[in-house]
Amino acid sequence: MSFLAVYESHFTKHLTQTQFEAFRILLWLLTVHKQVRIERLAACFPLPILYQSRRKHIQRFLVLSALAIPRFWFPVIKAIICKEFKTGSCLIITIDRTQWKDKNVFMVAVIWKKLALPIYWTLLGKRGASRLSEQQALIQPVLCLLKNYELVILGDREFHSVKLAYWLKQKK
Repeated sequence: MSFLAVYESHFTKHLTQTQFEAFRILLWLLTVHKQVRIERLAACFPLPILYQSRRKHIQRFLVLSALAIPRFWFPVIKAIICKEFKTGSCLIITIDRTQWKDKNVFMVAVIWKKLALPIYWTLLGKRGASRLSEQQALIQPVLCLLKNYELVILGDREFHSVKLAYWLKQKK
């Protein structure tokens, strides 16, 4: 089964036909326009309604509970990982935090074919480095998702905490 088939089979289970079509249109717009600004997407969204209505439509779509990361993204990631890695094999996981415009993005990814495939992310409501509790909150869902694999977690100097290492050791 191709990755596109994995995506489609999963997304059609969790979204209505209308939501799935909106999802496909948004993905197409993102790839064509290479922008994530709702205003730009709404201007190009092919619905015969007013601009403000298209904007609100996109905003309502993006906050659907069906699109929550653990419910929407985790099954897709798990399917990809199960297809590409044997159960019990070693996965290299990276953790990183970056400032993107005015957003502080905190992310966990798996290294796959020389790429970092995002698994889980959150926006921090502050500038600067993350705290231990934020690091644990970000890593915990990934540990649960990948419990059938041996994990090697890599991070830069922001993640030098002995407490984080001890916590990860306790989680095995």
